[in-house]
Amino acid sequence: MTRRSLRASSRLMIPAAAQSNQTLLHLAGELLTPLQEGALWWPQQSVLVVSDLHLEKGSNYAATGQMLPPYDTGATLARVEKLCAALQPQTVISLGDSFHDRRSEQRLPAEYAARIRALTGAHDWVWVEGNHDPDPPAHLGGRAAKVLRLGALVFRHEPEGEAGEVAGHLHPVAKVAGRGRSVRRRCFASDGARLVMPAMGAFAGGLNILDAAFARVFPEGCMAFAIGEARVYGVAQKNLLPDGSSGGAPWKL
Repeated sequence: MTRRSLRASSRLMIPAAAQSNQTLLHLAGELLTPLQEGALWWPQQSVLVVSDLHLEKGSNYAATGQMLPPYDTGATLARVEKLCAALQPQTVISLGDSFHDRRSEQRLPAEYAARIRALTGAHDWVWVEGNHDPDPPAHLGGRAAKVLRLGALVFRHEPEGEAGEVAGHLHPVAKVAGRGRSVRRRCFASDGARLVMPAMGAFAGGLNILDAAFARVFPEGCMAFAIGEARVYGVAQKNLLPDGSSGGAPWKL
């Protein structure tokens, strides 16, 4: 992205109707809504996209002696359930690494399994294969896909830089200067042609959007759509900070 096109990319952020207090973005000609919960809503197709749920990450860590509170799966499912109840999507795409490891289903409490089956039974649920979970558990419902193409968009776990691509895997976060301090937030990363989703899992970590891994996906730069306390904010690349730095323009997320 040239400097001129980077300035033009600020038009990726389009304010919705005032009462919705939402930020919208264009991707390959489609209008999408990045949601504060970390999901993506495609209203024209009634598609909800979630990514990197990493269900049962807490129990995986506990098995190796790293004790984390065993509530990550319940908290993550609650976010997804809330969005599905509010939006009533026809299709839900879980964009890979839905489960933290291949044995997650063996550790999954019966209550959580029942909640997942309720979700997959109520929607056309697609498990996109990830590097952590190449074979989603069949008994939980839904259908599996390596890559899913819908209209101008293509959904896969690991980004390849294809036009119209919606991917996950990299867990993007944006570091932005605030009033006297900097904040680090999960974010969506997009250049208007492709998009990388934030991780939605309660225990999922994040990689700074200025890391070299993102340069391979967005060789000419991108914007961050950072998840703030009240809404999602569009942040131009010039206002992003690498980890370990401070200062810059004042932003309140």
